[in-house]
Amino acid sequence: MVVLSKPAIEQFSYIRNSRPTTLFPQIPLVDLSNPDSKPHIIKACEEFGFFKVINHGVPMEFISRLESEATKFFSLSLCEKEKTGQPKPYGYGNKRIGPNGDVGWVEYLLLASNQDPNLLRFLSGENTKTFRFALNNYLSAVKKMACEILEMIADGLKIQPRNVLSKLLMDEQSDSVFRLNHYPPCPEGQPLNGINVIGFGEHTDPQIISVLRSNNTSGLQISLRDGSWISVPPDQNSFFINVGDSLQVMTNGRFKSVKHRVLANSVKSRLSMIYFGGPPLSEKIVPFPSLIRGEQSLYKEFTWFEYKKSAYNSRLADNRLMPFERITAS
Repeated sequence: MVVLSKPAIEQFSYIRNSRPTTLFPQIPLVDLSNPDSKPHIIKACEEFGFFKVINHGVPMEFISRLESEATKFFSLSLCEKEKTGQPKPYGYGNKRIGPNGDVGWVEYLLLASNQDPNLLRFLSGENTKTFRFALNNYLSAVKKMACEILEMIADGLKIQPRNVLSKLLMDEQSDSVFRLNHYPPCPEGQPLNGINVIGFGEHTDPQIISVLRSNNTSGLQISLRDGSWISVPPDQNSFFINVGDSLQVMTNGRFKSVKHRVLANSVKSRLSMIYFGGPPLSEKIVPFPSLIRGEQSLYKEFTWFEYKKSAYNSRLADNRLMPFERITAS
C-alpha cells in the first residue's frame, strides 16, 4: 500500500464546506470529430477557460498503458522514488509543491517533454523501456490533439496562419512539461464532516494550454467567474482542457485562464496525467494584433522565460499575471 509520510494534518491546507460539494454536470463538451466544434471551443474558452473533449483520437491503449506504468512507479518505496532526485524543477516530489511553501496531499513526477533519460534512471532493464515507450506514445498522441485544438482556436478567432499557436508546441525548443500526480486516499479529510484536505492548491497554469486526463476518482474543481467553486465529474475516457495564462495574454484577455484545485479523496486514490503545452523560452508573449485592432494591449510585452521565472518564484494562489498587466490611466 502506498502512503505519503504523515505529518500532522494541520500542516496541510483544508477547506470547510457548509454542505457537501455538488458535481456540476454542465461542463462544456467538445466533440473533436465534429467539424462544427470551433465556435463551441471559443465560447468555452471565453466563459470557462475549460472544457471536456470527446472523440479525441488518443488510443485508450496508450492511456491505460501509461496509467499502469505510473501506478507501478507510485507503488515503489519512497526511497526508490526519491532516486529520481528532488524536483528542481524536474523529478519526484512529495507534499511540497514548488520552492515557496505550498504543500498538498500529493506526490508527483515532473518531466520535461523531451524526457531527459536520466530522470528514468530509477528503473532498471526492461522497466525503463516500458515506461519510456508508454510515455512516448502517450505524449505524441496528446501533443497532436493539443495542436489540433489550438488550430481550431486559431480558425475560430480568424487568426492566420492557423498554426500560429500549434507551431509553438511543435518547435524543437518548445518548453512543454509533463506531470504525473498521485493523490493517495486521505482518511483525515472527511467531506461528510465538512472538511476537505487540499491535494493541490488553487492556481492557474502559466503555459498556453493544458491537457488533463485522470482516473475515475473525483477531486478536481474549477472556479467560475463569480468566484464559486464547482466539482468536475470524473471521466476516465475523456480529456479536460485548461486555458493557460499565456493564451489569456495572447487573446488580450478574451480567454481567461481557469483557476482550479484538487481536493483529496478520503477513500480512493486519484491519478492524473497533465501535458502543459508551452512555447520556446525566447518566445514573446503578446496579444495577436488582429484581436487588438488598434487598441492597447492589456499586458506588457514579456518572453516566456521571463514569465516562467516570475511564476516559479510565486505562490500557487498568486495572480501571477498581475506584474505584467498594464496600468491604464482612468
